[in-house]
Amino acid sequence: MVCKQVMIVNRSGLHARPASEFVREAKRFLSTVKIRNLDVPEEEAVNAKNIMAVLSLGIGPGCHVELSAEGEDEEAALDGLVNLIGEGLGEPVEVFTEEASVPDGEESPVETDE
Repeated sequence: MVCKQVMIVNRSGLHARPASEFVREAKRFLSTVKIRNLDVPEEEAVNAKNIMAVLSLGIGPGCHVELSAEGEDEEAALDGLVNLIGEGLGEPVEVFTEEASVPDGEESPVETDE
């Protein structure tokens, strides 16, 4: 299993159309893929291939999420999803302040390896 943490950088977060793009990308892979909203610690990871599960997390712009994948194409799955998020999920990318973008002293506001 591999995990990565990223910040959502598009204007509307994972709502409606961007969530649909995210789920479409996750479904391209054979691996089990999950997403968890790190800004709500009590939330459990959900199936990243299920639009209703992804929408239920209420992930907005600037939220930090953890992506995990397990299976034969796990690295490719995470790379694809991290790239999609970093590109704004088809929307303009927001500029966040350093304080809002880097949790707990992490170096990158967009991607961290766990």
